[in-house]
Amino acid sequence: MKKMNYNEALKRLEEIVALLEDEDTPIEKSLDLFKEGIELTNQCQKKLAEIEQEINVLKSGKKGSEEDA
Repeated sequence: MKKMNYNEALKRLEEIVALLEDEDTPIEKSLDLFKEGIELTNQCQKKLAEIEQEINVLKSGKKGSEEDA
């Protein structure tokens, strides 16, 4: 699967949800979509965790510099 940025992955997840909710989507296609959705969800969660970690590092660095002042 092509690596997407967070916004692209989120948009694709929305498309997948719509397709899965469509009663006309064949069961085989639904399974493929579900697998893709799981991969995209994991990718988004990983990206959010990385961003959260970076924010925590920045916040802790800011606290350290404030204490030094």
